[in-house]
Amino acid sequence: MSTRTTTQPETHFKRVLGLPALVFFGLAYMVPLTVWTTYGIVTTETRGHLPLAYTITTIAMLLTAYSYGRMVKVQPIAGSAYSYASRAFGRPLGFMVGWALLLDYIFLPMINYLVIGIYMHDYFPSTPAELWVVIAVVLVTGLNVLGIKLLANANLAFVAVQFVFIAVFAVMAIGQITGEVEVESWTAPFFDSGTELGLVFAGAAILALSFLGFDAVSTLSEETENPRKKIPRAIILCALAGGLVYVFQSYLGHLAFPDWQSFTDVDSASADVMTSIGDNFLNSFFTAAYVAGAFACAMASQASVSRILFAMGRDGSLPRPIFYRLHPRFRTPITGNLLVGLFGLTALVISLATVSSMISFGALAAFSFVNLSVIKTYVFDRGRRSGLDVVKYGVIPFLGFAFTIYLWTKLTGTAFQVGLGWLAVGFVYLLVLTRGFKKAPPAMYTGEEE
Repeated sequence: MSTRTTTQPETHFKRVLGLPALVFFGLAYMVPLTVWTTYGIVTTETRGHLPLAYTITTIAMLLTAYSYGRMVKVQPIAGSAYSYASRAFGRPLGFMVGWALLLDYIFLPMINYLVIGIYMHDYFPSTPAELWVVIAVVLVTGLNVLGIKLLANANLAFVAVQFVFIAVFAVMAIGQITGEVEVESWTAPFFDSGTELGLVFAGAAILALSFLGFDAVSTLSEETENPRKKIPRAIILCALAGGLVYVFQSYLGHLAFPDWQSFTDVDSASADVMTSIGDNFLNSFFTAAYVAGAFACAMASQASVSRILFAMGRDGSLPRPIFYRLHPRFRTPITGNLLVGLFGLTALVISLATVSSMISFGALAAFSFVNLSVIKTYVFDRGRRSGLDVVKYGVIPFLGFAFTIYLWTKLTGTAFQVGLGWLAVGFVYLLVLTRGFKKAPPAMYTGEEE
């Protein structure tokens, strides 16, 4: 008698990531040089107090990072805010949070593809920006399919390039500050007689987008060794390290180039600062490092969204036969990666302003519900209501929630139009999935079925 065995496709990730890889993944997503993307806009908005605005935003983002860490301890599985909201508030609401979260993750790679195309076309005018976009999409998708370990190593290299630039920038800026520029006040970028806190907080709201990325670390829970311990640490470290790097760069920039009212163009104020400090050399170095950072961010964001699509497919929120698939050799979400790669090609026709609006709406929705999930899970479901527990699981997450709601009030009308339209599409799909809520949504993966 012969026995025939059937080989089933492998649907579990490999646990290969440690704390350093997680932190570099988050920093790659955040892009340490992103401070220069809105440097001129927020410096003008805050009237020369960008470092103070970044300090406020860093404190606020640490509150939400704390909430992500609390939820990872309860649910060390892929899915991020989608998984947390589903467990805390039920599958229908969790699905809508996950749907909103897709706005953040799906469209973030597009911003990076657009930036890569613009900067590379600037360097090589004879090569169309569209070609660079296609090349970036192919490379990013290929690296994601080949495996998270390879991706982590690539991120390490790209983040290292940015930190090398930051070191060179710091040395040259300090040289200018101690040599050619007379510093009237070392504390003015943080506070002086002209500080208007209302304007500073408005600038801080814009800067919240610089921190998108620390939350993405939570999507790697199933590929991390000892995730309940390492993921929370990595999330906090990413938010803290990112904030410190942003404050450091903006502070030196303000001291070395204090005349913010003389920017040639607020959208490209970084060129004025870099040229003032290190002529064309520093400006060229900055451009190269920024393109490398954009590439790393595209890789990290595509890795995150492909895992969220995998988690939603595993739960049946998206078609299971299509999305609940890993590459048989590399054990990466093959369908999600290919789909996001194809979707990234819309960078050829979509505008930067529209993409930015979509990301803002999706990210803040996710942050809000993660904070609320901590309160629901710990205070109400687990009864953690002692004096210290109320502070840890009630007050701190509520402050994080309150800040994200405040940021929502700063979103543009376009952001709400696009975001609410996206949610409407998701709600219609949910009605179809549940047959008008007559059928219970699919049972959620708990991580204990292995």
